[in-house]
Amino acid sequence: MVTNYVTANPPKWAENNPVVWSVFGSLAVVSIGLLFWERRLTSATEDGGRPPTALGRIAAVGNHSMNPPAVSGPVRGRDRELEQIGRLVRGPGGGMVVVCGAGGLGKTTVAAEAAAQAKADGRVVVWIRWQDDPAQLAQDLTHAAHILGLPEERLEEARTGRASLVDAVWDHLATVTGWLIVIDNVDTPARIGPGTESIAAYRGWLRPHGSGTLMVTSRDTSTQTWGPAPTLVALKPLADKTGAKVLMDAAPHAGTEPEAEALSVRLGGLPLALNAAGTYLVIPTSRHRTFTAYHQALASEFGELLGAKHPGAASDPETARQVVRHTWDLSLDQLSQDGYTLARPILQLLALLELAPIPRSLITPDLVTDTTRLEATAATVDAALAGLHQYGLLHSPPPPDAQSGELTVGQFHLHPLVREVMAHTLSRPHPTDIWVTALDEHLAQAVATATSLPGRTGWATARLLAPHLLPHLDRATPHNFTAARATLNRLAVTVRAAGAVSEDLLLRRHVLDAEVSHLGPEHPDTLSSRNNLANCLQDLGEYRQAADLHRQNLTHRERTLGPEHPSTLSSRNNLANCLGDMGEYRQAADLHRQNLTHRERTLGPEHPSTLSSRNNLANCLGDMGEYRQAADLHRQN
Repeated sequence: MVTNYVTANPPKWAENNPVVWSVFGSLAVVSIGLLFWERRLTSATEDGGRPPTALGRIAAVGNHSMNPPAVSGPVRGRDRELEQIGRLVRGPGGGMVVVCGAGGLGKTTVAAEAAAQAKADGRVVVWIRWQDDPAQLAQDLTHAAHILGLPEERLEEARTGRASLVDAVWDHLATVTGWLIVIDNVDTPARIGPGTESIAAYRGWLRPHGSGTLMVTSRDTSTQTWGPAPTLVALKPLADKTGAKVLMDAAPHAGTEPEAEALSVRLGGLPLALNAAGTYLVIPTSRHRTFTAYHQALASEFGELLGAKHPGAASDPETARQVVRHTWDLSLDQLSQDGYTLARPILQLLALLELAPIPRSLITPDLVTDTTRLEATAATVDAALAGLHQYGLLHSPPPPDAQSGELTVGQFHLHPLVREVMAHTLSRPHPTDIWVTALDEHLAQAVATATSLPGRTGWATARLLAPHLLPHLDRATPHNFTAARATLNRLAVTVRAAGAVSEDLLLRRHVLDAEVSHLGPEHPDTLSSRNNLANCLQDLGEYRQAADLHRQNLTHRERTLGPEHPSTLSSRNNLANCLGDMGEYRQAADLHRQNLTHRERTLGPEHPSTLSSRNNLANCLGDMGEYRQAADLHRQN
């Protein structure tokens, strides 16, 4: 026998038929009403109306905090930027500000400090962390508007499709003052939405039209992305002394302020690296406990101190942001996803060059292809460089004053730590060996091109190439040393013609050091290069150093060639001229007299070289005040 437990003991009200039928009748009416309402919404959508908003918890508190992060210590070196943001926040008109710059510059810290100041002034502050999720951003901004009094009826209109949610939110934010909404780490602005319309149209979730202030932090520094309305606050590395204060704040017992400043210079004033160093130095078990020890260790332990991989960085962007090795990977990954596949290899290629401005003309499609073995065109190289610049990984100097008349060419440079990390990420020995070989070939070609251009056309490029040619000579092997040295000498002639004495000095000194190493200190080529370096130092007013070099050459040539060999006389003349520039006229006159005596005897009193020596002696005597003797010599000439 089966017992029906559902009806075995019915409740008392179920025995009352009128009550039961009333309940079922009410449920039927509600069901029919909902059916008609659903059909009405469907019909409205098909006729071009808005569908109901698919947000599960509009104006409901999410599972994450919307309070700004606390700033643990003083924010150094950002007073100007904070004042600029503060003026906008305190102003009557509201608007939008974008704090932008490369990874590691402390954008979130600046925004958090600005938020703390706004909160202290009595403003409502809402902090939203962009999670690469447009739906989550819509929910967070809706909740922010709800905090600021967005009426329930407007939310209901958005829920049922009678109004656009984004318009409902911003219509309300345009009527309310005294708020600051921060959206942190918007590194994929193209995904903000809603839809695919650009941010610069100001019809999406980011708008400059509120009566309060919307602040965004991003690595994207392009005005094309943000449009003309927002105020862009671009962060730069900290000044050396400011970076030292950051280190002293973090590790006050690790050394003196000058030692901290030296470490700050080494770290390029990058706040992320400064904080990483300071955190390391205060750990009791760290191997290096002082600024100086850490500074010195970077030369051999960069990979362990700042170039170390973090196991969680690949899967967690927030972890990657906090690690110097990985923070720029986020930008490079984004560029790759956006189709700029050459961005990472080009940045690694640039890291093989020196820490100095790089001429744009050097980075050709042929260079990129020959080094990376990736297909490159002028368009793809241009796009990759533009993307790197957009994300703050390349920097260009401001254009010079048009009235200065200075010759300039396109150029850019890398932050020292970006360069060091990118070079560190290249596998060794391959592909580095292949890359460097191709790079050296293109450097030599670039010098040949710049030095063969007519007039002053190639001077600016030649000056930029100079520091990048030093490793080119260092990498030379015995079979190509002569060609590499000739490349540097050719470049030195051009930069000297351009009046770039410092670049000339850099090249001449490097060539001499290389020849001493490869050929020996007394090889004829070495003596010639020593003479060139001495002349360059003389042009710079470094007479003592120049005289020492000329004296070395004279001593060697007197010993090996004899006191009257033409090369010996040339060295003696150069030393005499240098001594004269130093005011040591007596020694200079004695050397000029030796040359004059020899030339009168071997070449005759009227030979051009004799007349030159007589003229030099006369000038020296004139400088000594021996005018009668000087006049007699000039009269003979």
